[in-house]
Amino acid sequence: MTNTQKLRVHMFSVSVDGYGAGPDQSVENPLGIGGEDLHDWAVVTPTFGAADPTAAAPVSVDDEYVQRNWRNIGATIMGRNMFGPVRGSWPDESWTGWWGPNPPYHHHVFVLTHHERPPVEMEGGTTFHFVTDGIEAARDQAFAAAGGQDVLVAGGAATIRQYLRAGLIDELEIAISPILLGGGERLFDDGVGVPGYRCTGFTAGEKAVHVGFVPA
Repeated sequence: MTNTQKLRVHMFSVSVDGYGAGPDQSVENPLGIGGEDLHDWAVVTPTFGAADPTAAAPVSVDDEYVQRNWRNIGATIMGRNMFGPVRGSWPDESWTGWWGPNPPYHHHVFVLTHHERPPVEMEGGTTFHFVTDGIEAARDQAFAAAGGQDVLVAGGAATIRQYLRAGLIDELEIAISPILLGGGERLFDDGVGVPGYRCTGFTAGEKAVHVGFVPA
């Protein structure tokens, strides 16, 4: 880790009633029932799905916030639930994520889990590493792999909460999508809010409201 590296959260979407995923995650519903709608604001932007998400100037407020998800990011951390629906010990090595043979990360991705598994190398430069010794170990490994760039905590909600409770997130941006899910996994679900962080402001986009936080 260098003195300038940051641990960041961007483009994490929640519903108006506070859910970062819908209920009943499955292979058919990776983000739970109705959860895919959380990202309707992002998928319509030119940047989403572009070969180089930071190559062009953003064309809208929402497009700018999508680009922030990729700027100066050299590695990613995610929870096991975000990596896939498999629970408990790995039955085999057939599951390699939701994203097909060429995931969109193109760098090292560190997956938090309680069960060991060898790294998985994918097309396009993505390698999934499985970290069994906690969030700080994943952070340290990700910083070392990021080549001086920042590290993205991609989700899910429980993983982001763990890093927030430990005071390790340097920048947090949440997109509030105009939908109601009525159930699922809340981003803030432990009754203590975000101690040690302050809100830097609200920005209205075309299809979402973007809220920023930094350490107080």
